[in-house]
Amino acid sequence: MEIEIIAVGGYDEVGRNMTAVRCGKDIVIFDMGLRLDQLMIHEDAEVDEMHSLDLIKIRAIPDDTVLQKVEGAVKAIVCSHGHLDHIGAIPKLAHRYKAPIISTPYATELIRQQIEGEKKFGVANRLVPLRAGQKFTISPTLVLEFVRTQHSIIDTVTPVLHTPHGAVVYACDFKFDRTPVIGEPPDFARMRQIGKEGVLALIVESTYIHRPGRCPSERIARDLVRDVITSFEDDKNGIVVSTFSSHISRLKTIAECAHEIGRKPVFLGRSMEKYSVTAEQMKFVSFAKTASVYGNRKTVDRMMRQMMKDGKDKYLPIVTGHQGEPGSTLTRIALGETPFQIAKGDKVIFSANIIPNPMNVGSRYALTHRLKFAGARVFEDLHVSGHAYREDHYEFLQILNPQHIIPAHADITMTAGYAEFAGELGYTANSTVHPVKNGSRVRVH
Repeated sequence: MEIEIIAVGGYDEVGRNMTAVRCGKDIVIFDMGLRLDQLMIHEDAEVDEMHSLDLIKIRAIPDDTVLQKVEGAVKAIVCSHGHLDHIGAIPKLAHRYKAPIISTPYATELIRQQIEGEKKFGVANRLVPLRAGQKFTISPTLVLEFVRTQHSIIDTVTPVLHTPHGAVVYACDFKFDRTPVIGEPPDFARMRQIGKEGVLALIVESTYIHRPGRCPSERIARDLVRDVITSFEDDKNGIVVSTFSSHISRLKTIAECAHEIGRKPVFLGRSMEKYSVTAEQMKFVSFAKTASVYGNRKTVDRMMRQMMKDGKDKYLPIVTGHQGEPGSTLTRIALGETPFQIAKGDKVIFSANIIPNPMNVGSRYALTHRLKFAGARVFEDLHVSGHAYREDHYEFLQILNPQHIIPAHADITMTAGYAEFAGELGYTANSTVHPVKNGSRVRVH
C-alpha cells in the first residue's frame, strides 16, 4: 500500500491548514482552515456569501484543487480542534467530498454553527463527534484515534491514523501542559505506546520551533493575569481586557479575577458570545455567576452605555480585538466609535500575543498607540502560548520516534527551521524530514 502526504494549505503560511493523507485509494483530510489576516486585507469580504474559488484566489482558504490530481476517494475529514485556521473553510469546501467530518465534541458544535451560517453552499456532510481516547473505523485498513493533548482552546486532540504500515500522527496544534487550567494533561502514556507500536510519519506544527525551552503552562498565564488585575482592587478607573475569544481557560481566569475585585465580568463581541456560551452549555466551564455576555453590536453598545452610566469601576469588559482587527470591539473603542470612552488612567490589558504575520503586527501597533494617545495605561504580554517550543518538540520526537517528519503550520522559514532541528537528531532533509510547500506530495511508504 502506497502512503503519501499531500500538503494542501498551511505550509507556505500560518493559517488555512489542510493536509491529505492517501493510503492506497483511501484519502483522509486533516483540517480545512481559514487564513484570517487575508480577510483583514480584503475588508469588504463577506465570507458567508463568497464562493470558495474567490476565497482561494485571495489565499484565504486552502486550494484543494490539488486533490483533483490525487487518485482515490476521500473517506473522512478530521479536525483536531475548533480554531478557525483549522475549521474555518469547512463551509466552503467540505460539500465537495462525500465524507463524514470527525472532530471533538466542542469543535463539532462550532462546525455545526458555522455550517448553519453559510449562505453560499449547502453542507450535508455527517458530523461525527469523537472524544479523546476513542477510535473510529474509517475503512477496513484505516482506524482513526484521538489522543488527548492541550492547546489554547478546550477539547483539543492529536489525531492518529493507524495504517497497516504504522501510524500517521497529525500534531497541529499542541502543547505539553502538565498543569492545565481546564481539562487533563496530554495522554503521554498513550503517546509512548503509539511510539513503541511504530510511527510511520509525524505531521507536526513548527510555528515556535525557534523558541528555546518549553512552553509555559496556562497556570503561569493565570498567575500573570491575576497579579495585574487584582492589583487594581481599589482603582476607580476603567479596566478593559482583550484576549482570544476561543481561549476558554483564559476567559475563566479573567472573569474570576473581575469577580475577586468586585467588578462584573462582561463578555463583549460575537465571537466572545459564540465560544463562551457554547463552552458553558456543553459544561466544559462554569463562569462566575456575575458574568454576562453580549454578542451583536446593538446590545454591545447598549451595555457600554450602561457601564458609562453606572460607572466603569462596576464592570470589567472582556473584548475582542487584540490583533487590531477592523470592526472588533477594542478597535472601535480605540477609535472612539463606542459609548465606552477611554479616559486618562484607564487600564487596557492584552492577554494575548501578536499572531506572527506582518498584517497583525502593524494593526496591533496602531491600536496600542491610539489607546495610549487617549490616555490609557497599556499592559501587554500577560500571556503564554498554546504552541510547543523547541524542547517540547524534542520530547515529542523522543516519545514517537517517527520514521518521517513533515513540518507544517508555518511558513517556509519555520518549516526549514524544524528540518534543521530534526537534522540535529539524525534526520536527513528531503529523505526523512520533509520541509514542503503547498501543493507538494511526499511518499512515505
